[in-house]
Amino acid sequence: MFLDWVENLPDQWQAKPLRSLASYAVSNVSKSVSPDEIPVRLCNYTDVYHNEFIDPGLDFMRATASEQEVEKFGLSAGDIIITKDSEAWDDIGVPALVRETANDLVCGYHLAILRPDRKIIDSAFLFRCLQAKPVRLQLELSAKGVTRFGLPKSEIGAMTLPVPPLSQQRAITDYLDRETERLDALVEAKERLLVLLAEKRRAIITRAVTGCPECAVALTGGDQRRTQGSGGGNRASVREGSSVSTVVSAPRRKLKYLASINDDSLGEDTDPDFEIRYVDIGNVDSTGNIGELSNYSFGDAPIRARRRVRDGDVIISTVRTYLQAIAQVRNPPENMIVSTGFAVVRPRPEFDVNYCKYALREKGFLAEVEKRSVGVNYPAINAADLANIPVHIHPLHRQRAIAEYLDRETVQLHKLAAETRDTIALLRERRSAVIAAAVTGQIDVEHAS
Repeated sequence: MFLDWVENLPDQWQAKPLRSLASYAVSNVSKSVSPDEIPVRLCNYTDVYHNEFIDPGLDFMRATASEQEVEKFGLSAGDIIITKDSEAWDDIGVPALVRETANDLVCGYHLAILRPDRKIIDSAFLFRCLQAKPVRLQLELSAKGVTRFGLPKSEIGAMTLPVPPLSQQRAITDYLDRETERLDALVEAKERLLVLLAEKRRAIITRAVTGCPECAVALTGGDQRRTQGSGGGNRASVREGSSVSTVVSAPRRKLKYLASINDDSLGEDTDPDFEIRYVDIGNVDSTGNIGELSNYSFGDAPIRARRRVRDGDVIISTVRTYLQAIAQVRNPPENMIVSTGFAVVRPRPEFDVNYCKYALREKGFLAEVEKRSVGVNYPAINAADLANIPVHIHPLHRQRAIAEYLDRETVQLHKLAAETRDTIALLRERRSAVIAAAVTGQIDVEHAS
């Protein structure tokens, strides 16, 4: 039973319906602009979904509203706004607390305003209650719909809330403010570490692919002497102890001379019952991992499910928003298809398949992809422009050595990044658990450390 927590409330705590604790209203203020209405800043769904706290410093949409709408849906400090409609049922009831407001700040469509009776329930405590999964689950399960979900107004008032004495409510919110701040600081530190690890990985790849001197010792083992006659390019010596290695900066050739691009696609005459395993552009992460494949028949698949791939291909996002989505395809099923948001690069024999995935991640190459991308909402590069970007190309034996070196150097970075992401997930789970336990009386906050 999802209201089990009610039976375990401490003495002096009560369980009451929200309608006895707060007034509530469902906003109908649209994003339209009318010259006959009052200019306002509109607090919309995304403002609530992505921010725990609302204040005038956020970048709100400019819109207009009638005088009656401003009066009814204008935001006051201490209001709680919740998401009322969403494409996912478990995104229903997500709260944000209005800490500070302004005369022109109005609650927009797809949201509801809760205004607590402060003689009974503290605003910050009500906000934390709605953050607690066991409490908010009532709203999630009350949402109606199939592909889009909406919360009936009556269900908002019917939800059951834990109500301790006001003094305990304030003690709980003070405790949760401290604990969430501490946990958020830990998450922020771990997220900074992820950024640093990604930067280090990019730097290692760029130095090795471009042929910088620092990589020479690692690539030659520090015990070989290499020289080049007067016909070669730039040379640089690297010393490690008494050993000297010389590396030549890699020349560049346009990608189209080293690989084919988008040579194999499904046509419109494909059997609609043909079963495919599909990779969308969001299924490839920044480290080159391909996520779970989706199963479709061709007739039901997204229209962008067109590009065929085979073992050894490298897929690279052509959409700038997903610029780091680059992956080598290894042992794919025969029916694996990727989105047209990827370019499928198929290296020729002089372009090592393992080196290719690193050459396309080199900083200069990605900078050119970004520079040549066009468009407003989702800037992208077309295949012809991608093909004309030069890549650093070494002799084949050196490409293989670079790829092996980078495999070794990046594996530990990948491992550390994965462990860091796991830690972040655990910290966020801990945060949610602490909030739920505190507002349902499972933590004695006066004696909690």
